[in-house]
Parts: sequence; structure tokens; C-alpha cells
Amino acid sequence: MEECISIGINSVFLVALVAFFIGAVTTIQTAYNLVSPLIPNYVIALVVRDMTILELAPTIIGVIFAGKVGSSMASGLGTMRISEQIDALEVMGINSSSYLVLPKIVAAVLMYPMLVIIAGLLAMVGGYLAGVLTNVITPTEYIQGIRFDFNEYTVTFALIKSFAFAFLVSSISSFKGYFTTGGAVEVGQASTAAVTQSVIAILLADYLLAQLLL
Repeated sequence: MEECISIGINSVFLVALVAFFIGAVTTIQTAYNLVSPLIPNYVIALVVRDMTILELAPTIIGVIFAGKVGSSMASGLGTMRISEQIDALEVMGINSSSYLVLPKIVAAVLMYPMLVIIAGLLAMVGGYLAGVLTNVITPTEYIQGIRFDFNEYTVTFALIKSFAFAFLVSSISSFKGYFTTGGAVEVGQASTAAVTQSVIAILLADYLLAQLLL
């Protein structure tokens, strides 16, 4: 539960803020580019909905998740390793990887899909407010676009990606932190490497899952 609070609850504000403005910016930029009189205005909301569910909510939030949570995991475990706390656990006969790493991975896999759901909802709310307040789309047209030709599988696909990304970020970050050697400088390097490798893994997994599942 402590890991769930650290990973999930403490990330809600940052995720909500980023998602809200991503939705707002996507709406404004989509409206700016759809200037043809042949294209109805509700298409703006339709584009925002599909971009948010399929890509922006799981992937962009995943990169932020790697930066915030992944670096925290790696630096925390790295500090425990160089200060010999992990060695002390093993001397006492405790399986240090099960005690320290497993709760982080389970908590990430449980909490990250919830963050993605919150991000998707707030992105669409942000798009609605931005579109209505700037008069690029009416409330009726936005709601029509959100509901038009909705494919429920896109939500399933987003949640599958969120589980995969959560596992990748938590396992890579824990690995880099758990096997840190040296001193304080190496902890910083492990934290940086964890974020870099997690982001690369997210982008590769995003491509592979899109090929497999769409």
C-alpha cells in the first residue's frame, strides 16, 4: 500500500496537469489545421478522443511516469545498495529482491492503468474547455464528436499498453537501482540510465503492441 501511494497517489497531480493541457493543446491545434468547410467541426473532438485514448494518455504519461517514478525507484534502491542496507537484509536471511523490488512492480502495474484512465478523462475535459472557451467548437459538436463512431476496443488497447509500460518502467528502474555499484555518483548515473532505458522501452513496446493488436 505504501508503494501504491508513492507511485500512484503522489503522481496524480502531475499526471492530471499534463493530461489537461495535452487535451487543450490538441483541440486547438486540430481546429487550426482543419480549415476545410467540407469537414464538420465535430471531427475535431473525434480526433482528440482517438489520439488521447490510443496514444497520448498511455504513452506520453508513460514517459512522465518513467521520469518521476522510475528515477525515484532507481535512486532509492541504489542508495540502499551503496549504504549496504540490501546486504544487511540478505545477512538476516530476507530475500531482498522479493522484499524491495516485487512491491514496486506490483504497485506500478496496479496504479499506472488508473493514472492512464484519469489522464484520458482529463485530456478530453481539457479539450472541451479549450474548444468552448476559444469558440473553435460548440459544446454540442464536441460531445457529438466524442460519441461518434466510438470503438470500445481502443480503451482495451490503451489499458493493455498501460500494463505493459508499468511493468517495463518498474522492472527496468528497479534493476538499475538494485545492481548499482560504487557511490553517490553512480546512484545518479543509475537513475539517469533507468529513465533513459525506460523511455526507449516504452517507445519500442508502443510500436510492437500497435503492430500486434491493431
